[in-house]
Amino acid sequence: MRVLILGAGPAGLTVAERLRELTPDLDQQCDITMVSAEPFPPYSPPAMADYLLSGDSERLFWKGEDICGRLGIDYRSAVQAQHLDAEKRQVELTDGTRLPYDRLVLATGSHPYAPLPGNDLQDVYNFKSLTAANALVQRTRLGEVTSAVVVGAGFIGVEVALLLNDLGLDVTVIEQQTVMSRMLDHESAEIVRQTLVARGITVHLQTTALSFCDLEGRAIGVVLDNGDMLKANVYIAATGIKPNVEYLKDSGIDLNWGVPVDETLATNLPCVWAAGDIAETADRVTGERYVHAIWPNATTQGRVVAERILGFETIYEGSEAMNSLRHLGLPLVAAGSVHGEQELRLCQGGTVRKIALTDNRIVGFRLAGDIRAAGVYRSLMLKKADVGRFKHDLLDPRFGIGKLAA
Repeated sequence: MRVLILGAGPAGLTVAERLRELTPDLDQQCDITMVSAEPFPPYSPPAMADYLLSGDSERLFWKGEDICGRLGIDYRSAVQAQHLDAEKRQVELTDGTRLPYDRLVLATGSHPYAPLPGNDLQDVYNFKSLTAANALVQRTRLGEVTSAVVVGAGFIGVEVALLLNDLGLDVTVIEQQTVMSRMLDHESAEIVRQTLVARGITVHLQTTALSFCDLEGRAIGVVLDNGDMLKANVYIAATGIKPNVEYLKDSGIDLNWGVPVDETLATNLPCVWAAGDIAETADRVTGERYVHAIWPNATTQGRVVAERILGFETIYEGSEAMNSLRHLGLPLVAAGSVHGEQELRLCQGGTVRKIALTDNRIVGFRLAGDIRAAGVYRSLMLKKADVGRFKHDLLDPRFGIGKLAA
């Protein structure tokens, strides 16, 4: 059986690993081909910041740079999928190659973007690509880049701003709403804003960017809704995440923002699955369907897809909405919904602890400054456990197994 995996991120690589785990006998193994747009072995996007700052590649290539060889994968790097021909069961690549498949996995990931005129200009960077990030860091170290404007203060925008700040750039962030508005309440967001400012990052909230200003194909500024223009050497478009689905147009596959999948992660086309930042899945807590672009979801989906390819009846239980900031210098975890029917809150000494409840069940929590008990909250939330009898103890950072067993 020929398995073609488009994408070499955590979702795509997990599919390949799980296929090999479940078919250790050589005569039972699938022929696996993996396609990557990057000229590198499979790498970990969350480890990019540490790698760019330190040069330590061990965490970046978290499975080893020889992983594809060890798994017996035909690895096609520095080339992209250009068109899916579902009728012929083949994918055309940008180099003209046509790859046939019996089973196809769509795991082409996503990229930060801002829906602004000029977002494709030179000097507007995509920081989910190691190639683009490496190029910018190299320019920074050569002294060609000293300032940056980041459009968007969501999770990725904040992470990028912190990285550029650590690299010594003068960083300005523009945000229409509040910091990480989709994941944080106002009090938690304000703590993050204050931390960014204390790091020397300029933050403009309630400010709308209208366009990137163009001069001979290069971005030379960001035009704001008040008529001002902010200038820097480089610009980061990061108001959201856009799945890489352009190659799927006219293929017959259903497309929304990403690729809608069912509880088996199958698409509407036979023998085609989607996983990772490209897959639209249901939230385990709310049931809402959207792209959940975080590492744990991608790897779990990869395992499910591999098992479905081999005929197992595995069902995907749904995705999680959860984020943490590693480079803020302040512990922060946000999970699930921002609001519920009831909110438990404890804000003191520069820390915020908030838990959202609906029907005595945790539907979300925000912890800033002190993230103790986060694992317990997450477990209770995913189990949809009734926490009514523990309600008055939940905010205690020491809340845990001992309390639950009492």
